[in-house]
Formats: sequence, structure tokens, C-alpha cells
Amino acid sequence: MLLDTASLYFRAYFGVPESVRAPDGTPVNAVRGLLDFIARLVQDHRPDDLVACMDADWRPQWRVDLIPTYKAHRVAVETGDGVPDEETVPDTLSPQVPVIEAVLDALGIARVGVSPYEADDVIGTLAGRATGPVDIVTGDRDLYQLVDDARRVRVLYPLKGVGTLQVTDESWLRGRYGVDGGGYVDLALLRGDPSDGLPGVPGIGEKTAAKLLDAFGDLAGIMAAVDDPAARLTPSQRKRLDESRAYVAVAPKVVRVADDVPLPGFDPALPREPRDPAALEALAERWGLGNALQRLLLTLQA
Repeated sequence: MLLDTASLYFRAYFGVPESVRAPDGTPVNAVRGLLDFIARLVQDHRPDDLVACMDADWRPQWRVDLIPTYKAHRVAVETGDGVPDEETVPDTLSPQVPVIEAVLDALGIARVGVSPYEADDVIGTLAGRATGPVDIVTGDRDLYQLVDDARRVRVLYPLKGVGTLQVTDESWLRGRYGVDGGGYVDLALLRGDPSDGLPGVPGIGEKTAAKLLDAFGDLAGIMAAVDDPAARLTPSQRKRLDESRAYVAVAPKVVRVADDVPLPGFDPALPREPRDPAALEALAERWGLGNALQRLLLTLQA
């Protein structure tokens, strides 16, 4: 089980009241919410391995170099000098992230982030190397591209907390988008994604993109059709695709998750006991993690 950790703690932050606080009054709603999420996921799915995948760089420069608008609207502070820009994050969430990291480390839950890559890239690399079934837990549709029935890779997409998950396999993708996992990259880059600053091809929405992929097979087939006067493209489609050649040439590398991240050595096995009980006890007392942490510990021991 691979967790898109930031996606989950953002959901926890907005799903758990900010009135959930540490003894000193500091909000810990994201921390406790994430612990409850992990407990429920372990209880319901009993994974052998669990990896909390992290954004060591939420906006890698190599992606920005190709598409400068990539996540540009989410930059809070431009740092420069090769240091990742600061992302716009709610004021009361930012201080909770180091607490989340410390608690995961004390529990012994593997936490993996590698600069200059996003958590998506870590997930893509781990999913590609896995020899058994993989469940990816994320609220980010970008990771639908990794769905692969033959390799038993699926996405569990939270609909309400993590108690109600949309199980995304190739059948679901074809029914919803008309593509399989591999085709989702082409659909996503044609459609664009304002939340990631990806412009897409003007006038080519999701339904049109799906129809074009159905007619011409893949992105390369679509662009070949632009140069074929006999191909069944409307004049406006042909014009817009032709004018978007520069974007289409670089977008696949931006949209496709990396599968070659140089990962550090780590133990992905789901722990039965905390790695550092003393540190965990201190964290629980300092941050008032109480019942949420106890529920997770009991679930891990079950």
C-alpha cells in the first residue's frame, strides 16, 4: 500500500475540525486525522507493506522548465538557488507536517521522499518495481495513469474519508474515461488541469479528448492525424492541435510520473510495534494524540 501522504493529510486537515488541538492549543487536526486514516486503511485492507510517500519537492524545476505554469499559482514564496519554492498551505497546517513526519518515524512506518521529485514519482517508481499487488491511496486523479490490471496495480480514491473508497481499476477507467491506465496520461494532458497549471489544448475537453484517443489510439496517432488531410478531425480541432504542438511535445514528461527515482534503502514492512516507543510516547503527550494514536497502535498489533 502506497500512500500519497500530502493528499491524505490535506483531506484530514479539511475534514477534521480545527478545534482538535494539542494541550498548548496548537491545532493537530491533520495529524490525528491522518492517523485515523492509516488505522482504517490497515484495518480494512491489511497490507503487508505500507509506504508513506512524500513530496521532497512539490514543484520540481525540471517540470517547470518544460511548462513554466506548472503549479505556478500555488507558489507562496519563490526561493531560488535550487531550493524548492514554498507552497501555499494553510497557516495552521504547515506546522503539523513535521509532527506527522516525526510520528510516522517513531511508529516505524516507512516514509520516503526524494528531491527533486514529487510523491507521485516515488509512487510510480515503487509501483513499477513491485512484484505483488499494489494499492495506491490518493485523492489525486493523476495517479490513475498507474492503474494496471495485469500487474494488479489499482488506485483507492477516497470518496468520504477512507472508509468509502472508489476502487479504480482498468474497467472503471474505461467506463468513466474510455481509456486504460496508460491512456490516462494522454487524456490528462489534452484536457489540461487548472489545479496543476497545465493548460491543455484549448477547446479539447475531457469528452473530446476521449473521442480523439478512441479514434486515433494515442497522442502520437492524434498528432499524426493533424498532418493527414484525410483524417477525421474538425477544422477547429486540427487548428488547435496544430497550434499546440510545442505544448504537446513537452507535456508527456511533465504529466507522466517518473519511474526511475533513485530511492534510498528502507524497510516497507508494516510495523507491529513502534520503532521508538519513547519518542512516540513523548510525541503523544506533547501533541495530545490520544485516542487516534491508540487506535492505530491497536490496529497494527491486531
